[in-house]
Amino acid sequence: MQWTVFCHVIDNFGDVGVCWRLACELARRGQAVRLVIDDPQTLAWMAPCGAQNVSLHAWHEALPAGDVVVEAFGCELPAAFVNAMALQPRPPLWINLEYLSAESYVERSHGLLSPHAGGLNKWFFYPGFNRRTGGLLREPGLLQRRATLDGRVWLAERGWAAQNGERVVSLFCYDNPALPALLKELEQAPSLLLLTPGPAQQQVLALRQHRSNQGALRVVSLPWLSQDDYDHLLWACDINFVRGEDSLVRAIWAGAPWVWQAYPQDDGVHHRKVEALLQAQGASPEVAAFWRAWNGSAPVLPTLPASSPWAHNVRSWSERLCGQPSLADALLAFVIDKTRAQKADC
Repeated sequence: MQWTVFCHVIDNFGDVGVCWRLACELARRGQAVRLVIDDPQTLAWMAPCGAQNVSLHAWHEALPAGDVVVEAFGCELPAAFVNAMALQPRPPLWINLEYLSAESYVERSHGLLSPHAGGLNKWFFYPGFNRRTGGLLREPGLLQRRATLDGRVWLAERGWAAQNGERVVSLFCYDNPALPALLKELEQAPSLLLLTPGPAQQQVLALRQHRSNQGALRVVSLPWLSQDDYDHLLWACDINFVRGEDSLVRAIWAGAPWVWQAYPQDDGVHHRKVEALLQAQGASPEVAAFWRAWNGSAPVLPTLPASSPWAHNVRSWSERLCGQPSLADALLAFVIDKTRAQKADC
């Protein structure tokens, strides 16, 4: 089948990260995929080698509708493309791929139909953390590949080697008022903090510029990493701080302790998302308290949770989630089912 995935890049990299991974996973399963994107520059470092059977297209490029259209995260398709869909004798299957959340509305909304003007129908497809949702993006054999990587060797090969006894922590975050407290915590024991480009580097370097005593903490600023290398980074670290959606899922598959920062919203809706995700993974009270403070719903950042029970719970949840269909497999099965139903109605 011919798939067309529409991606509107906003101000962060989660949207394009998810869309590129999805396009690659569909292509790996024998599908022809066109990724229509309004700002492809990010892919130059995120996916420098491209992918077989995935082609890139400009936002307003005139394209035939194909068999399946994926509107990622409600990005609103170009009007001319929607009109062309409506003129087809058999319109393509139109899917709105929604944002990832562990909240209960996801199960209620997954797979629902929304009639659209012009006689078109749109189906809502929700990623999620159980079999009543669309699942999570995951490549075949991902955990097996993770097991073959020697993280300390990988770091050393890139000039980011950890010293004996150092815990290795990656930081990918939005602006965060709790960051000074995290640095003080990491300064108490030998630690190597690996900073991703953007707010993580900007905030940490600004804070440390005015601190005379930086304790046992070393800091390294990283370059932009491809998706594969970002995976390797997460696999190589003892603790990963992640944000948004794409890095959240990659932290789950890394199987190491991780802390999530939800996209901050003025109305506080992000706190519900944090609570739902804590509940979904069965987080301990210590982990939950740290997450809440990191996301601004508690005033004081506590000490980091004990690593051994934290790591055990994270690894167990990761393995359970791997027993469920991946998002690409679930989406492909959904499309095949709806396409058969459409043909039967003709």
